[in-house]
Amino acid sequence: MPLPPLFRLLPMLPCLLLGANRPVSAATAADPVAGTQATVALLETTDLHANVLSYDYYKLKPEPSIGLARTATLISQARAQYPNNLLLDNGDALQGTALADYQARVAPVPCGQLPAIYKAMDMLGVDGAGIGNHEFNYGLPYLNQVTGSAFDVDGVPAGTPRCAGPKFPIVLANIDSKRTGKPLFAPYSILKRQISATGPDGQPVTATIKVGIIGFAPPGILAWDKRWLDGKLVARGVRETAQKFIPLMRAQGADLIVALSHGGIDGAPYTPDMENANYYLAQVPGVDAMLIGHAHLPFPLAASTVPQFSLPGVDKTRGTVHGVPAVMASLWGKHLGVIALHLTYDGQHWQVDKTRTTVEARSIRNADGSYVAADPAMADLVAAEHEATIRYVQTPLGSSDFRMSSYFADVGDVSAVQLVNQAQTEYVRRYLQANLPQYASLPVLSMASPFKTGAAGAGDYTDVKAGALALNNAADLYLYPNELHAVKVDGAGLKAWLEKSAERFNRIDPAVTAPQELVNTGVAGYNFDMPTSADISYQIDVTRPVGQRIVALSWQGAPVTPGQQFVVATNNYRASGGGNFPGLDGSRTVIAAPDSSRDVLIAYIRSAKHLTRASNGATRSWRFAPVQVAGPVVFHSAPGMLAQAAEAGLTSVTELQPDDGSGKGYALYAVDLAQ
Repeated sequence: MPLPPLFRLLPMLPCLLLGANRPVSAATAADPVAGTQATVALLETTDLHANVLSYDYYKLKPEPSIGLARTATLISQARAQYPNNLLLDNGDALQGTALADYQARVAPVPCGQLPAIYKAMDMLGVDGAGIGNHEFNYGLPYLNQVTGSAFDVDGVPAGTPRCAGPKFPIVLANIDSKRTGKPLFAPYSILKRQISATGPDGQPVTATIKVGIIGFAPPGILAWDKRWLDGKLVARGVRETAQKFIPLMRAQGADLIVALSHGGIDGAPYTPDMENANYYLAQVPGVDAMLIGHAHLPFPLAASTVPQFSLPGVDKTRGTVHGVPAVMASLWGKHLGVIALHLTYDGQHWQVDKTRTTVEARSIRNADGSYVAADPAMADLVAAEHEATIRYVQTPLGSSDFRMSSYFADVGDVSAVQLVNQAQTEYVRRYLQANLPQYASLPVLSMASPFKTGAAGAGDYTDVKAGALALNNAADLYLYPNELHAVKVDGAGLKAWLEKSAERFNRIDPAVTAPQELVNTGVAGYNFDMPTSADISYQIDVTRPVGQRIVALSWQGAPVTPGQQFVVATNNYRASGGGNFPGLDGSRTVIAAPDSSRDVLIAYIRSAKHLTRASNGATRSWRFAPVQVAGPVVFHSAPGMLAQAAEAGLTSVTELQPDDGSGKGYALYAVDLAQ
């Protein structure tokens, strides 16, 4: 388990912590001499999204692949490896789980207490933190309270008491109060530390180093959280803000400057409102290392196929951007970023030896597929909050008069898909009207897929019974932790999208009398995207080769033309190239919403209150092109579910065998393509 903060600090006693909200006693150390060498490790967490424990509050069960409780084990290991270290968080810590929602909205954390994620970070001895876009999701008064701040900004009443905050300094340089014109948080902090080093004679020495940390958030927060921030804050561009403050940090004695930049990498031309500006931040003189995030990806990763990680000047193997060491620790505690800076003192300054500096994104998953052990102390620390949250997610959101399942999604049951599409469509329409009026006149549709289609066995299907709906049911409908994105495509692109989805099916030969498998199991169910709108219709002709299967594609009764324009709601995975869909590589994204797809769905259910099959689970946009086949066309699903097919109107489905003999619990079904 991780060492307590006191023991963790023994190898590197803090001398002075400028800009922090805690006093730190001073210590003395001899000035290093030229030729002195040391290694200082920067340990990064980012995009934790309030995942304190390895638990999924929507599925109501443990989830070993996530959680700061497991990252804590990696932190302990890294500290043992690198006694000189700083643990830094790169933002998006406060929001993202039912636990966070509970503490912010349902049972707000009192002024004298911390939210669970900050309690855990304090227990781990975090040295400093940045601010991400999701920190603003609960509004400025809440952010002011839990960070222990005293914001001078409209929206936070004068005289608001200063509440408990975490023990580490929080920095943010490019978001200002509109009232004062000054940064909302301290723009930077300089951490003065004693470190263990090696003198030029090879003998161990103690030396002093000052590490400056500066924070950046995406300027897009003003649009994403407009309801909270409009007229209250001003966002500055990342590059020009860095150019302003880094010389000041150097003048105040910073030996190293570490950017906590809550953004990813984007090679598009720089603009001050750029969301992922780190490609340009790395080119600002004086930046020694970057802790990045927001994109929810591990970096470095040599095998990554993400286009932005292959930009000129980006080394996805060594972990550098224009030569600057950079790390991104994925999300939800799945990774720990580790930059081991090898330093040499030249007589006046500490210099980074880039040839010996290493960068890693260390996973909590072991090579054998198991996960590192969780720190049990963390579960004890937040036990009360955890149990209260579990009770919270069991509270109904609304109700449904029909069963939503994916047992027959491959043959046309949309009961587990339509609700997602409806929620996404409504969100995107409202977003366009409020923020992107240039696209507001375009037709909007949504693509969603049946996420659970039996890949792991007969129990691996979405199945939400009729009756009361709770938060955990919404997670069954939307399995993955995606964000809602929208892309602009033309009619040709829309058809290509649907053609790619239709690869879910094998090619059927009408003349064959032997059974033919309908589903191509090499194409995952989550890549079978489909719209569910009365405005769009098409057929899938499974007798045709791949790429030629979509026929009679129409919009509001008229054939879709190649140049016709659409805005399509989807998720970040698909919009950025996930599944290798043609034309979807991130370049067509017009909305990268600040809200997760699951949260959008939850909000829609709450608003609708009562769901009906007629309104929310029976609108099919696609059908198989009718064809008479000499033999049976078969597929596999859970046994005893034929009634669900009937309720969905799938009279073409029959159950051939209650056990298909696979040993996975499936039954064998047939579909009549002539109907």
